[in-house]
Amino acid sequence: MSNQLKGKICVVTGATRGIGKGCAIALAEQGATVYVTGRTTGAGELTLETSVKAINAAGGKGYGVQVDHSIDDQIASFFQQIKDEQGRIDILVNNVYKIPSPPAWGGGFWDHPIQVWDDQVGIGLRAHYVASWHAAPLLFEAGAGGMIVNVSSPGGLSYHFSSSYGAGKAGLDRLTADMAIELKDKGIAAISLYPGTVATEFILAHATKNGIDLSKSQTPLGVGRTIPALATASDLMQRSGSIQWVEDLSQEFDIRDENGNLAPIYGTRQT
Repeated sequence: MSNQLKGKICVVTGATRGIGKGCAIALAEQGATVYVTGRTTGAGELTLETSVKAINAAGGKGYGVQVDHSIDDQIASFFQQIKDEQGRIDILVNNVYKIPSPPAWGGGFWDHPIQVWDDQVGIGLRAHYVASWHAAPLLFEAGAGGMIVNVSSPGGLSYHFSSSYGAGKAGLDRLTADMAIELKDKGIAAISLYPGTVATEFILAHATKNGIDLSKSQTPLGVGRTIPALATASDLMQRSGSIQWVEDLSQEFDIRDENGNLAPIYGTRQT
């Protein structure tokens, strides 16, 4: 652990598991204070309490707040708590996402319930906008050098999973690009982060069930470690509004996951 982010106040939404948890731990490794949201509390592996323990064990200071990001009032209350306790935010990572149940994989858009749109776009896009809206005044309090990271996907550029999924990710990339324009004079960056195939709990379970090889996948912590690198990059503002691929950042900054590996090149980018 180093202390590149010691004293920084960071927020990661949707951090009881997967990429969000990896981002929270990675920020903690650099000494940050990290607020995380999630819906699951109590005993168990994938809970807010477990994420907070992992943040503290990594060298940061963790705070877990139960938030359902489909409920605007809960998002507002969360950011009010941070305002009251810290007075500012330095880094916001919008990661929260709701996987439809059952997942919207295969078939046509007409085969999926309309609720799929609300799950993938309402949470994965609208909730990011709402969180950023509440976070903006607190980012301004911290001054120039802050950052919003929107965890997106190659699904913003090509077909992945379903029409609603692609619409949400493409919309998030457009939102990020336009936020960057509006934030420029404040000296705050907005970045779309593109992980590749990531061995999250959900993907691992799917791969195990279907015999899928994940040996060339990225890890949540490996993805997360790109965020401190971005936050401390001398050219952060030049990157604002852009899509930053995890594998490119891994190569550029020699970012390695917990297994000592650079992020593998994603899918069709290998060609």
